Amino acid sequence: MQSIERDVVVVGAGPSGLTAAHRLRQAGLRVAVLEARDRVGGRTWTDTIDGAMLEIGGQWVSPDQTALIALLDELGLRTFARYREGENIYLDAEGRPVRYCGETFPTSERTRAEMDKLIALLDELAAEIGPHEPWAHPRARELDTVSFHHWLRANSDDEEACANIGLFIAGGMLTKPAHAFSALQAILMAASAGSFSNLVDEDFILDKRVVGGMQQVSERLAEKLGDDVFLGNPVRTLHWPEGEEAGAPGRVRAVADGVAVDARFAVLAVPPNLYSRISYVPPLPRRQHQMHQHQSLGLVIKVHAVYDTPFWREEGLSGTCFGAGALVQEIYDNTNFEDPRGTLVAFVADEKADAVFELSAAERKAAILSSMAGYLGEKALNPVVYYESDWGSEEWTRGAYAASYDLGGLHRYGKDQLTPVGPILFSSSDLAAEGYQHVDGAVRMGEDTARRILDALGSPATATAASGAPAH
Repeated sequence: MQSIERDVVVVGAGPSGLTAAHRLRQAGLRVAVLEARDRVGGRTWTDTIDGAMLEIGGQWVSPDQTALIALLDELGLRTFARYREGENIYLDAEGRPVRYCGETFPTSERTRAEMDKLIALLDELAAEIGPHEPWAHPRARELDTVSFHHWLRANSDDEEACANIGLFIAGGMLTKPAHAFSALQAILMAASAGSFSNLVDEDFILDKRVVGGMQQVSERLAEKLGDDVFLGNPVRTLHWPEGEEAGAPGRVRAVADGVAVDARFAVLAVPPNLYSRISYVPPLPRRQHQMHQHQSLGLVIKVHAVYDTPFWREEGLSGTCFGAGALVQEIYDNTNFEDPRGTLVAFVADEKADAVFELSAAERKAAILSSMAGYLGEKALNPVVYYESDWGSEEWTRGAYAASYDLGGLHRYGKDQLTPVGPILFSSSDLAAEGYQHVDGAVRMGEDTARRILDALGSPATATAASGAPAH
């Protein structure tokens, strides 16, 4: 086994870990990045399947994601706007497809008014509580011990309105049933995007994509780090000095399959559900053990369907579809930059994903395409390429899109989720404030982690300069 010494060892070669390593390298520190997979990118992954380039993982860029946008510019990556011309499709309470324009679902006036009321309430709470310390708000325990499902129904007796608003957080973001997480967790999700109104505006939250795919962010950062990125090296054991002051330099030893790294700091840049894949010597403190048991990823199938032509455009449709009660709850035009073929991306989340995973692959494909056809007609039944992104089966991810707390966990443990354990720091989109659950959050966390390490070494000015951006 190869044995090396570095200032910092980073576990995980996704956008957060690689951003941290890149900024630390820029500041003159020696780094090593250990990655379990045979590729970089973490939960971003661009691959070619049956001749079609597909964004298997995270892909969208919204206007508020300034840290990601700055990094894209720095790396020389271009973006293009998501196709959104034409009418959208909404499945009404009876499951009938209704064409509409604008941001408002074509519901009854009463349902629309109830949706507006719920959005206003969530916007007010998101602005008041904010994304940084939701657990510190005077109402934190109250909002964290009631499920989002029940909070919605306590504030509205319109079931269609509650289901539609719940869709944007439950199936659309946390990919868990709305009864499985708290109202406070939903408010954090909204606050992290600036407001709940931003989350329900698909033209904002799903604004642009990267030409050539989002994984290029990690690939280009890895190119800059060169031989200091070690693929195919899951970390098995992390030795750390018990009793060291939190966040202070110590001596850690990360032992992977083919390399062992001795360093002053270790950065765990993987989702919290994977922390337990590492053996710690000595064990992590009790608080960490308990906290990690209350953080989990959701479940979603991201479906890619490629067609000879974007037939929906020819019919005056944008490709954007919503149906809270349908198997497929969301569909978007996901056609690649300057591609003559048309691509749709669809999502099957939480309990609906559970149900179709009990089917055979052929039965599952038929059920999903049938649901898509319920919005867009029979042409949706016959893609030339069909692929399901199943992150729940990924050995080194085990869910999507990111971790959230179970009911009551956020106010109980949130204040400690970023507290270092000796020289071990934690960095991932799962722990971000702004950009929570998005690539932007991963980048922000990577930059912040680099600054914290440089500050601990007594060079805060260098830390700010090395970040390439102001503190977030």
